Amino acid sequence: MNAKRYDSLIFDMDGTLWDAIDSYAEVWNRTNPEFGIERRVVRADLLDYMGKTIDVIFKNLFGQTSDIDTDEYLRRLDYWESTLMPVLGGRLYEGVVDGLRSLSKKYRLFLVSNCGSDGLKNMMRFAGITDYITDSLTYGETGEGKDRNIAAIIRRHGLTSPLYIGDTQGDSDAAHAAGADMAFARWGFGSCKDAELEFDSFVQLTQTLLNDAKSDTTV
Repeated sequence: MNAKRYDSLIFDMDGTLWDAIDSYAEVWNRTNPEFGIERRVVRADLLDYMGKTIDVIFKNLFGQTSDIDTDEYLRRLDYWESTLMPVLGGRLYEGVVDGLRSLSKKYRLFLVSNCGSDGLKNMMRFAGITDYITDSLTYGETGEGKDRNIAAIIRRHGLTSPLYIGDTQGDSDAAHAAGADMAFARWGFGSCKDAELEFDSFVQLTQTLLNDAKSDTTV
């Protein structure tokens, strides 16, 4: 473990806490018929864009379809996400719920994601982890990128040594831009070349950070 001690942990959602790609595909497929789109979105269509903001994903999937009202499409997509995700949910990675419960006793825990406005709230309720999370921010709530939302969490709560946990290079870039260290979740969807820490599983992450906290009475 890095000799540096952390006062808080900020988690990404997709690829870090759960895999909900198949459910997201269903959300897109409920929206498409309303706009005359016959194409069905499948897992492979979304996999490469996990961690991107929803407008970027839309442009990559349907950017050549000039007659679609983008704002209206994204509004309806947000509606279907809010309606379906609390039911469909996602596959939580092994050790996430127990790990967050244990980590919340030693660290302040936060969530920052590029999802829609209700994405993190839906996930927290689905997983039963709401009580362990101090605060959260999403792209859908602020219209800001992940770097600015991480920075906003840091300012809002006076964090002095935060660690962001994510699964892509974009996560690392955002964390570093916001002044946080990065822990790379190897089990996720992407890759990372410059993280301060790396973990092979959520169980390993939990054990390592809990052991580190035991040696620092200031945490």
